[in-house]
Amino acid sequence: MNRKPFLHALSAAVYIVVIVLVISLFADNPAMEGTILVPMVMLSLFVLSAAIMGFLFVYEPLQMYFDNRKQEATSFFLKTVGYFACFVALFLLALIYYSSL
Repeated sequence: MNRKPFLHALSAAVYIVVIVLVISLFADNPAMEGTILVPMVMLSLFVLSAAIMGFLFVYEPLQMYFDNRKQEATSFFLKTVGYFACFVALFLLALIYYSSL
């Protein structure tokens, strides 16, 4: 079994967790209110995240596709998205669990 789709999805999930943890450190800082730095950082983070997620989800399947391994490329992409959907489900279950406490 090829573990790469799982590792790509896991990397995306870990990236999201790290970003959220870093943002939560600065979320309640009153010194940041009203500064232009917050929108600049958020837009930069959006662009960086799009690039990282594009790499994790699309780069390798595109390489396979252009190497005439179209079925393998499709399978790789769908497995990565499927594994990531499982991580999203875990996040959702954790949210439901902690909101019911």
